[in-house]
Amino acid sequence: MIIVRTPLRISFVGGGSDLRNHYSRSEGKVVSTAIDKFVYAIVKERFDDKIYINYSKKECIDRIDDIQHDLVRESMRMTGVENGVEITTLADIPSTGSGLGSSSSITVALLHALYAYRNVLVTAEKLASEACRIEIDILRKPIGRQDQYAAAYGGFNRFTFGRGDVTVREEISMRNAAKRKFASSLLLYYTGLARSADSLLSAQNENLLHSEAFDTTKKMAALVDPFTDAVQRGDISACGELLRMNWEMKQTLARGISNRSIQQMYLTALEAGAIAGKIVGAGGGGFLLLIVPREKQNSVFEAMREYRELPFMIEESGSKVIFDYRSYSSK
Repeated sequence: MIIVRTPLRISFVGGGSDLRNHYSRSEGKVVSTAIDKFVYAIVKERFDDKIYINYSKKECIDRIDDIQHDLVRESMRMTGVENGVEITTLADIPSTGSGLGSSSSITVALLHALYAYRNVLVTAEKLASEACRIEIDILRKPIGRQDQYAAAYGGFNRFTFGRGDVTVREEISMRNAAKRKFASSLLLYYTGLARSADSLLSAQNENLLHSEAFDTTKKMAALVDPFTDAVQRGDISACGELLRMNWEMKQTLARGISNRSIQQMYLTALEAGAIAGKIVGAGGGGFLLLIVPREKQNSVFEAMREYRELPFMIEESGSKVIFDYRSYSSK
């Protein structure tokens, strides 16, 4: 049995510039961090040649071509695992419409677990690039490249995206005091709304073919370096102002990114003392990320008591094998 644990992520500024319709024309940039909420992929050898898959549904099939779960199917093809396995996926957070990059985290976890099952060592770069190939090129999902890299590498990062699908990861170094100050200012609340990321991202991709949306994502990408500098200085007010600018621009990229319920939730947080916030992921629902100074957090907690908070911490580790039966059977 192999068990792989892969983190989810939250993004701050620059989202949308990791879409191919943007970075094929102008450099894209995103700042994001992995968080200590995870998906798990479990691969176990079977005594027969069938393929068993457990997720929100159960599948028992004879051939890869018959697998309904597209991420499992393509991950098996990519890694060369053909049959005689049982594959299970689990998640700390319901994966549908969370905005935390769960689909890409699951893809990375599946690839990692299946390679480990075959006793093949793989780098974070290989996991991320192959997850992008599966989701974007093979399955034609209208998504960007940030989530796969955040899941594979973990930590707090600045990603740069360029022509030819080139992706460069830079780990953002911070003094411990600045990191603690920034991390402690972040709050995450569930909107209670699930949404289809694919439909919103399809609209954003289409709109990026027009100059107005493209100019907007260029401006959003330009916020990444100032945001990084503000984080490293521990300047929470500057971080909040840049996040506010990013959210205001993001809402113009496609219809449905925000709605009346989200706006009411956001205004409630601002009135209670939050500096700024944004919906993480494509928008339309999922989780609302807030930047709140420590001295204002009790007021925000009280004002937001009808919403479910998701406590979290920055996760330094990327995708990792946390159990390998061979490590125990050899002892």
